[in-house]
Amino acid sequence: MKAAGVVVLIVCLATVTKSKIYTRCKLAKIFSRAKLDNYGGFSLGNWICMAYYESHYNTTAQTPLDDGSIDYGIFQINSFTWCRDAKLQEMNHCHVACPALLTDDLTDAIICAKKIVKETQGMNYWQGWKKHCEGKDLSEWKKGCEVS
Repeated sequence: MKAAGVVVLIVCLATVTKSKIYTRCKLAKIFSRAKLDNYGGFSLGNWICMAYYESHYNTTAQTPLDDGSIDYGIFQINSFTWCRDAKLQEMNHCHVACPALLTDDLTDAIICAKKIVKETQGMNYWQGWKKHCEGKDLSEWKKGCEVS
């Protein structure tokens, strides 16, 4: 009986950490519904491009950094400044636990990303955006996607 309980626990944990990789058009629809198009002056194409270069649309992406912090989720939001990670003394400006940024429900990640854009220098927070998206025609990123 004890072994069965352990197996059930392992299956539950595996389910919780299952990776979700969105398609470009599915994200365009989610981002549009979340009113990211033109949020902070950035088009939907900016948001889709940034998410691609930060995480390749992977909700469970995690990137450990040299300072001991970790970038989390589809937007690669940093644990030191923006979310609560039990390992660090962090600022948690988004008032969210870092693991909440790793779920298929992007609500917390989107709310935090909006806060980052509003409280920093826009999309300049994200290196992937600065390197690959800034100043480019990003209309292709939502081309062919129904975003109503």
